[in-house]
Amino acid sequence: MNVFDYLFEQSGSLDKDFVLGTHHHISFAKLHELCTKVSANLNSLLGENRQIIILSENSIFQIIAYLAILKSGNIAIPLNPVIEDENLRQILGKTDVSNAFVSKRYKEKFSNFGFNILDDEFINTAETLDDIHEEEISDFDGNRLAEIIFTSGSTGEQKGVLITHKNIIANTGSIIEYLKLTQADTIEVVLPFYYCYGLSLLHTHLKVGGSIVMNNNFIFIGSVLNDINKYKCTGFAGVPSHYQILLRKTRDFKTSSFPTLRYVTQAGGKLHVAFIREFVETFPDIDFFVMYGQTEATARLSYLPPDKLSTKVGSIGKGIPGVTLRVVDEHGEPVKPGETGEIIAKGDNIMQGYLNEPDDTAKAIRNGWLYTGDLATVDEDGFIFIQSRKKEIIKVGGVRISPQEIEEVIVTYPGVIACSIEAIPDELLGEAIKATLFINELDREILSEDTIRKYCASRLSMNKMPKIIAFETTLPFNASGKKVKKI
Repeated sequence: MNVFDYLFEQSGSLDKDFVLGTHHHISFAKLHELCTKVSANLNSLLGENRQIIILSENSIFQIIAYLAILKSGNIAIPLNPVIEDENLRQILGKTDVSNAFVSKRYKEKFSNFGFNILDDEFINTAETLDDIHEEEISDFDGNRLAEIIFTSGSTGEQKGVLITHKNIIANTGSIIEYLKLTQADTIEVVLPFYYCYGLSLLHTHLKVGGSIVMNNNFIFIGSVLNDINKYKCTGFAGVPSHYQILLRKTRDFKTSSFPTLRYVTQAGGKLHVAFIREFVETFPDIDFFVMYGQTEATARLSYLPPDKLSTKVGSIGKGIPGVTLRVVDEHGEPVKPGETGEIIAKGDNIMQGYLNEPDDTAKAIRNGWLYTGDLATVDEDGFIFIQSRKKEIIKVGGVRISPQEIEEVIVTYPGVIACSIEAIPDELLGEAIKATLFINELDREILSEDTIRKYCASRLSMNKMPKIIAFETTLPFNASGKKVKKI
């Protein structure tokens, strides 16, 4: 089944607005009509199975381009519109792209990259067409490639993750089920749609007939908070940095009231327990969903129900509906409770593989299981607790140390917004630990290396003590809000 038809199965004729906002809004029915017309134009111009880039901020233009590509049987490649030239050329070298949807504000920037630009005029032209006959795409099935999502590249060379129509349908249905999403839900969107987490918000709310509010200015936190109440949002989704900023950098967040907010979700990395507890204590009536996923899983792999936060705090929960998770040793055998192993996953949401990377694909997918690269333990009840990624482990004097153990301690200190742990060379120990603390400028005078070192000394063993402690006031996050790590 074409994922476009799946998403609009119940909502395609709705007169209510899918996108809400002062400057941009569009109904489900109008969106369905425009996407269908643009899709027909794409088929007439390009045919099928073409890779098409999308370079745009979150916008109605971007949504139409993305959905029309899916409808037409072509392959969407959504990218960050402020992508570095080097990274874009790297992606162009890996793909077979000759066409790109580019929003008006970025048209000049990408005019010399050699691809044909499809801009607002292409969509406007389609809008003027009379009603068209929808032709069924030949040989269409769920295993057909729908999109290529490139990983962030913060830790190395970008890989193109191959996502099928079936992958999106499976993940969308699972998320809707455990979040209990309905037509009555409206979500505040601060995550970009070129990021799989952001795309999942688009997919799920289209499917149930809910609405979205796009806010591309999280830096102006006041506008984000105002939108939640202005549009009576029932949901908010963020990565760890969003919650760290809201709780520690925004002075008035914890005194605000959000009477319509039913739930929030967190994924895109581990949010330290201190912040989860702080949020839940501040907003006890808002359900807090801790989630875990990967681009390779179309977005989501597990969730922790809000009612388990008090007894399973720090856990990523269990597999979402339709997904099986295991924690296994180097031989692929399940570990015992308390032992560390690698998380592996199986389900209809697991990618086809990596674009033109057969060796990496074979390493990641073995016997139908996705090997995530994340190390974790599992308790007697089957709840999973992530320790770290394999490649992030630091060896101090031969002792394996997870950076998260140290971060979990340091972020409990008042005034610390975020903490980044990295390995530095050490002549005696092989590797030593550097801790970089991210704080507000106003707190710089009251926080010192000596203060933090004493705090750590009372809570960490000697081999986990940072050798170097540094302070920064600029948060190290990429365009998706995820922490940039040095590997």
